[in-house]
Amino acid sequence: MTSRRWFHPNITGIEAEQLLLTRGVHGSFLARPSKSNPGDFTLSVRRNDEVTHIKIQNSGDCYDLYGGEKFATLAELVQYYTEQQDLLRERNGHVIELKYPLNCKDPTSERWYHGHLSGRDAEKLLTEKGKAGSFLVRESQSKPGDFVLSVLTHEEKHENVDRKTKVTHVMIRYQQDGKYDVGGGERFDTLADLVDHYKKNPMVEKSGIVVHLKQPFNATRINAANIENRVRELNKVADNSEKPKQGFWEEFEVLQQQECKLLYPRKEGMKPENKSKNRYKNILPFDTTRVEIRDADPDVPGSDYINANYIRGSQEEGRQADDDKFFIATQGCLQNTVSDFWKMVHQENTHVIVMTTKEMERGRNKCVCYWPNLHATVEFGRVLVRNVDERPSQDYILRKLEVTRLDRGEPLRYIWHYQYLSWPDHGVPNEPGGVLWFLEEINRTQRTIPESGPIVVHCSAGIGRTGTIIVIDILIDIINRQDHPEGAAAAVRHGTDRGPVQIHLHGRAAVHRHSPEKTGRRAEE
Repeated sequence: MTSRRWFHPNITGIEAEQLLLTRGVHGSFLARPSKSNPGDFTLSVRRNDEVTHIKIQNSGDCYDLYGGEKFATLAELVQYYTEQQDLLRERNGHVIELKYPLNCKDPTSERWYHGHLSGRDAEKLLTEKGKAGSFLVRESQSKPGDFVLSVLTHEEKHENVDRKTKVTHVMIRYQQDGKYDVGGGERFDTLADLVDHYKKNPMVEKSGIVVHLKQPFNATRINAANIENRVRELNKVADNSEKPKQGFWEEFEVLQQQECKLLYPRKEGMKPENKSKNRYKNILPFDTTRVEIRDADPDVPGSDYINANYIRGSQEEGRQADDDKFFIATQGCLQNTVSDFWKMVHQENTHVIVMTTKEMERGRNKCVCYWPNLHATVEFGRVLVRNVDERPSQDYILRKLEVTRLDRGEPLRYIWHYQYLSWPDHGVPNEPGGVLWFLEEINRTQRTIPESGPIVVHCSAGIGRTGTIIVIDILIDIINRQDHPEGAAAAVRHGTDRGPVQIHLHGRAAVHRHSPEKTGRRAEE
């Protein structure tokens, strides 16, 4: 499990039942402190329209279900019975299924809160990437409901020995009345209040080392349900010297640094014969997943190249590869790549094209018009394209294109071309409903065409709006497979209670198609 937000530190059995019956489904569960046996815990599970409460014993050394398997932490116990679905049973033999964790909100939206991060991982992050005084707050793994303040500090300086750094871990206790403290001394209403206090009033270890909280070590990973709070945090201005939205740029830079370690080779796009086929010189397809044009002239270098990558949908364990949806993410056509684009569309047996940009935006060309006017026919290389029909909608235009190969005696095929018009460059749509409805229409069309190839998605650079559309569609598919009670669209808008949807606030790398280098011109996405 990536998070332990299924632990609700301050609710009663009645409140647990209300939560599970109103927000959960069969198999939803949460853990909470036991009110009748302080120090112990209770696992509350929804089973159809009832809630079952299971006692968890805390001996001080381990956790168990009163005689069952023993575990060092509550998280390990819950994970074990979640994975071993047939072990937890009632006295009558009926299985109690732990399927969907019903999560509580994070205790704070502050960026220094890292959630379920182990002490070892916290030390690694702080020592490798932090500075003296860097700090973060995380959930306690040994004491559910409590938290830990991890700080990179200086060890005492010994004679003729350079000062070294180490990580100090301070336990933050969460009391039953909702207050936080570090063991004696002042008590605080929120984690943010506690951290602010000790930033101004440093703690001192028994060894005499002063624990200074100088700069937060911020996390980039959040639960989708907390996205609105996180946006507010990123928009905060810490002092007069900072510009608005500084938090977004900081987080973007951190993610860029992480990506550099994951880059795959992009040599084909860098070849001299292919450079003119790239809309932006620093946005290139990965060699390992690039689309190769098979109908290429072996005597013409680069004739198999197009700036496009295959993107596979969710590759979940136990699912066949054929069950997953395929996409092709590509850039908006240039004048010299239109024929290659249609070669690719025909070769891949694509029947749906999704275009998320206008041809011109803010006075700049974003994509060459690669389709004919209504009722007109145009030859693009060996591919003949006829515009049969156009249907304007509120947010998009749907075109029906008739495509044939001039050099083959194949039957004609129809391409459905969806051009979304309500997504501004360097911005986002005004509300999510239009995008979600747009995706429903696209998928409905795709499902009606047997043996259809991958959906081709493009904007201008092929990474911003393109990546966002593909990721949203993948998330909707995952939520639909989990059978979210409110429906996929609602789950995307509000997050899901069945294991948090984890996202990064970073559109470019969302599908790992190709990553822009830090140097060179930035993509106009």
